[in-house]
Amino acid sequence: MIPITEYAGRDVAVFGLGRTGLSAARALTAGGATVHAWDDKEETRAKAEAAGITLSDINKRDWQSFAALVLSPGVPYRFPQPHRIARMAEMSGIPIVGDMELFARAVNDLPERGRPKVVGITGTNGKSTTTALIGHILGEAGRDARVGGNIGKGVLDMQPLHANAIYVLELSSYQLDLVNSLHCNVGVFLNLSPDHLDRHGGLDGYIAAKRRLFLNQTASDFAVVGVDDLQSQSLSMSLNSEGPARVIEVSSDFALGRGISAIDGHLYDSLAGRTMKIGNLLDVTSLPGRHNHQNAAAAFAACRILGVQANVIMDAIASFPGLPHRLETVGTIGDVRFINDSKATNAQAAQQALKAFPRVYWIAGGEPKFDGIDDLAPLFPNVAKAYLIGEAQDKFEASLKGKVPTARCGALDVAVRQAYADASASGEPSPIILLSPACASFDQFKDFEARGDAFKALFKELSGKETLMEQA
Repeated sequence: MIPITEYAGRDVAVFGLGRTGLSAARALTAGGATVHAWDDKEETRAKAEAAGITLSDINKRDWQSFAALVLSPGVPYRFPQPHRIARMAEMSGIPIVGDMELFARAVNDLPERGRPKVVGITGTNGKSTTTALIGHILGEAGRDARVGGNIGKGVLDMQPLHANAIYVLELSSYQLDLVNSLHCNVGVFLNLSPDHLDRHGGLDGYIAAKRRLFLNQTASDFAVVGVDDLQSQSLSMSLNSEGPARVIEVSSDFALGRGISAIDGHLYDSLAGRTMKIGNLLDVTSLPGRHNHQNAAAAFAACRILGVQANVIMDAIASFPGLPHRLETVGTIGDVRFINDSKATNAQAAQQALKAFPRVYWIAGGEPKFDGIDDLAPLFPNVAKAYLIGEAQDKFEASLKGKVPTARCGALDVAVRQAYADASASGEPSPIILLSPACASFDQFKDFEARGDAFKALFKELSGKETLMEQA
């Protein structure tokens, strides 16, 4: 835990008792603050109380007594409209902060020589994989790497601050919206496509939130920017012209004269002005597809900046186990391979999955996002058949009509069984069943992890039945 002493002896409200709220409450209490923790949901309050958090209904408190409101990043701050708790804080003149801002201030309070290094990673897609990969590489290189933020541990639940440590933090746009003091020695910006626009008042607000990653960088810092989409190219040009950090571009689409490129699966380093081939990413089964090759290029750049040798980085990339629910190979039944990409909660993420494989039996659907899947049309030839689930069935069926055979399945279990029956009867040498929903999960599942776990359980069930049939 990282104790937060800034509010020692003062009252602090904490609203939203998910993972980050609980860690903030614990860290503030450890630092001597009197914490008033609350959540709208009775079930969440009960879990917090069971975890040792003392509850205090801040709706009934005198807000003039609070030194700050620590707001969970999942609670609407400005858009589509401020949550009533945020409005109460603003009307009372109470500063609103997030857990990442508390972390940033704690780092900044240390003497400069005693501060750890901070690597921040953001982007619409690929954040978790790149964050975990950077942490894995640094760990394999013998560095004290601590991975968390929007992945794994809440930032304040991580090990105490130490000058030799490197904090590798996945940062969502929601978290970045609530930071002012965060200083990233290395900021990694992977890509940008429309997402969460309701929470940011439109695309401009979403971009502005993401750009806060570079807010406090200096001339001694680095901005690693993927340049495979127009918005990120524009950001790179802006950062190059405005400074002060040095910009390193990474790409899996372009051979860069100065930067890190992953072309046709081969990783190249051109940082020193001459191009050196580093290794073959096609051999890394945990990172399939061009988008993952860009993630690897970004991780390579970040770790080179931190002084890790190129050969050490490549060896570590080769040993990376991958992340659950992100193009995760669940297993095979006969020749049929099952891929769990439940984390693909928007069309852009599903696009990367469809690009990764030449032909798939595609399970898609859930709670639809505004953009739909029409932009995926160039990849429809890769789809042998689509199995549609959830609220998006009608919308997706209309997009696929006349282009891809479809089956309206409704529920995931029906889709998995139909896809397996079709794939195993196809006669193809190694057919792939791909769960890449291009939708949120909340119409049928608690979250994308629950959806992915259900897919894996269905695979296990089918695999068991297949084994029994073979034994019979």
